[in-house]
Amino acid sequence: MLTIRMQRTGRKGFATFRVVVQDSRFAPSSGRVVAKIGHYNPHTKETVIDKEKATEFLSQGAQPSPRVVRLLQAEKIALPDWVEVKAQDKKRKIRNPEKLRKNQPKEEVAQGLKVEELNVEGPAEESATELNVESSESEVAETETVTVAEEPAVEAEVVETAPEEAPTKA
Repeated sequence: MLTIRMQRTGRKGFATFRVVVQDSRFAPSSGRVVAKIGHYNPHTKETVIDKEKATEFLSQGAQPSPRVVRLLQAEKIALPDWVEVKAQDKKRKIRNPEKLRKNQPKEEVAQGLKVEELNVEGPAEESATELNVESSESEVAETETVTVAEEPAVEAEVVETAPEEAPTKA
């Protein structure tokens, strides 16, 4: 069966396409092309298609790809009734809407903010670290604050010694 499809040409990062008629069993890059009926440049949106050749191959039963169907419609080439024209869906479904930042709860968004932006009191004393300890002795759990003083790092004293003298030969 013949297909009308696009064959990529052009350099890396700057693709242009040929509109070719090809056997459906071969890859577009194989080079086994029945006919070249036009070209398309997606950067300039320039489309050139030979209308006579396109209608001839369509009348013989060549299947156009969905992209080529849109190009043929843009060039106002009459398509047979058996060609399926898929409506292009402009509004696409979002895969994971719960992961979007705008759908996150306010608390999670606020975790990345600085202390000043959250209107929380400033940091505690630099020499002390606060630890919360729960005591289970009473029926109502009470929270006690324990302050642990940080000790300054102890530096080791370096004592330099004179190197021993090696015996000399007399």
